[in-house]
Amino acid sequence: MAVAVAAATVAATGAAAGGSPLALSGPAVARPATGLSAVAVHPGAIRIKGGPMSTPPTTADCRVQLKISCYQPGQIQQAYGLPTLYSQGTDGAGQTIVIVDSFGSPTIRQDLRSFDKGFGLPNPPSLKIIQPAGKVPPYKSTGLRENWAAETSLDVEYSHTIAPDANILLVETPTAETEGTGGFAQIVKAEEYVVKHHLGDVISQSFDATEQSFPNAESLLSLRTPYLEAAAAGITVLAASGDGGVANVRRNGSVFFLNQTVNWPASDPLVTSVGGTQLHLNAAGDRTAPDSVWNDTYNKAAEELFTGSAGPNPLAAGGGKSVIFARPSYQDGVQAVVGNHRGVPDISMSAACNGAVIAHLGFGGPVAPGYYVICGTSEASPLFAGIVALATQVAGHPLGLINPALYTMLAKQDPGIVDVTSGSNKVSFTQGGTLTTLPGFKAGTGYDLGSGVGTLYAPDFVPELAHLAG
Repeated sequence: MAVAVAAATVAATGAAAGGSPLALSGPAVARPATGLSAVAVHPGAIRIKGGPMSTPPTTADCRVQLKISCYQPGQIQQAYGLPTLYSQGTDGAGQTIVIVDSFGSPTIRQDLRSFDKGFGLPNPPSLKIIQPAGKVPPYKSTGLRENWAAETSLDVEYSHTIAPDANILLVETPTAETEGTGGFAQIVKAEEYVVKHHLGDVISQSFDATEQSFPNAESLLSLRTPYLEAAAAGITVLAASGDGGVANVRRNGSVFFLNQTVNWPASDPLVTSVGGTQLHLNAAGDRTAPDSVWNDTYNKAAEELFTGSAGPNPLAAGGGKSVIFARPSYQDGVQAVVGNHRGVPDISMSAACNGAVIAHLGFGGPVAPGYYVICGTSEASPLFAGIVALATQVAGHPLGLINPALYTMLAKQDPGIVDVTSGSNKVSFTQGGTLTTLPGFKAGTGYDLGSGVGTLYAPDFVPELAHLAG
């Protein structure tokens, strides 16, 4: 994740806080007070520049003060055609979206209320918090906890943006997910509890670990139990594809692999991998250009805002071919693209830093209460969780694994699927004094490893998914 804004910088790494660097999927946020401000939730660090904003910034504010675009919830809703569904009573009523995060946020209830008040959204029918894998330690303002608190606010607030009348269940775990197997045992336990008791019909995960960061394939495969059980129970599971394009880090959380990689659990065939696009919107939320694959690696303003340097640093939608999983049958129709491998992502939604969303944070330390700009596929996954909740409401039954339906929709050229045909997830970075560029995957007609099947237009996509899935 990444975020950025105006004045002094406060940075704290997960390692310095006593934990390993995080492998969070998705950047962070900015807001205006005396000047716009942003939080940088990036693997292993959180960076805050300036102070928070007491009122939400507009797209124009962000362009002037941050040199990037930012969008409010109403613009996101308009971009995906959601007001049409809301007018028909499709708003997530009766559904529960499950959000899984390490630690959670001590102020999530207050932050969601402030978010809703600031943007004129209704409060959700309920926001419940459970800790089935053990009690979360008391909050301390460290880089590690700030990262996860910001992640939690983003996940909750933007799933709610898409499905405003759905219930939200926040599942907190007591240890941090890191590269390799770290933290996953608790996540597995918590998700198994959710699935066993069928506490929701869609689960969103905004965390990831490079497939090659696991000690071996068996150590990864042993963690799949919740996804096997969810598939059997008819529960949809989503995961963010990652924010490093085709570059991802080794087990130490800081050194990049020098070859194309993808992240798990997004690469799991029983999980829907959600990639990232860049929206190009006006103040009303209408498009000024078609969506493109998110890639801010070479955008100096976004890099300085979200990583603290001019770059290039990997800051793009994750996508590519798994080295663990073979091509699932539902991707047989795109074999020319994925070969014999599981390809990711499956579908994409808004994630760009130059096109960040605005969240409310207020958990203390360097993060004073207010509005911040945030970006990354940690945004895209909860957005799509909201879409799945809408489709589940229309269907009147759980949808389960939706991937076969997505590829059927692609093959049928259903109007709900919107092709993304521009951009790539190529990235560059300097490591050991050497500038390395990893060629990414370009968007094109049909399925590609930059955007998956593409993005969506909700008034068509939601009823189509409801009809085909489950």
